[in-house]
Amino acid sequence: MKSAIFTLLAVLGFVSGLIHQASAQANKTTEELIAIDILLEPNQAMIDKASTVNARLRGNYPAGYSLDATHAPHVTLLQRFIRVKDLNAVTGAVAKAYAAEAPIGLQLKAESLDYVLWGGVAVTVFVVERTPELMRLHEKVIAAVEPFSVSGGTAAAFVGDDANSDTIGWVEHFIPDSSGPKYIPHVTLGVAHEDFVKGIKAKPFDAFTFKVAGAAVYHLGNFGTAAKKLWQYQPAMK
Repeated sequence: MKSAIFTLLAVLGFVSGLIHQASAQANKTTEELIAIDILLEPNQAMIDKASTVNARLRGNYPAGYSLDATHAPHVTLLQRFIRVKDLNAVTGAVAKAYAAEAPIGLQLKAESLDYVLWGGVAVTVFVVERTPELMRLHEKVIAAVEPFSVSGGTAAAFVGDDANSDTIGWVEHFIPDSSGPKYIPHVTLGVAHEDFVKGIKAKPFDAFTFKVAGAAVYHLGNFGTAAKKLWQYQPAMK
């Protein structure tokens, strides 16, 4: 009799352990974080100019990256860590913000070329003019995503496993370090050695206009690249 009781207790203990393990795994999945970029997609005029500069950068630094589907040219409105389970709620909130402040067709201007040292290389960008319309979009998106924003993301929150500390810190501290009065809209062009980029920057820059062709949410990769599209904004039909 005692043997049967001990066997039953052992089975119950084993089952309890499995339930606890499954519950812990479910909680881990529920709390999993992802680094996202709420962004504007430029039209072909910008893509062509960005691709031209990108080719020059790769000529200097072949270990850099091409502008493609996993490194999409874009203008960031906001980068944040959120819980994976909240992604649908986030995109729903962003869609409502866009319904109030339409992004598609917005005209923007690239006014200079600049760079910042990041992970030992010069991340090169077209700096975009801070128009009132763009700033309103930026502020509305921040307000929409704020209830879902969290801290404490690691390299695991990014596409791939190579996100450097600068990239992680950028997303962690986007608010307040890169938002509001400190927001610098830009299109990232690629990476190269600093001396080479300094030479490009020293030359006269011909400002040009471009339009917003789309709006999306991407999963971020290293250097803040738009690595994987998660959601595409679809304006309501009129």
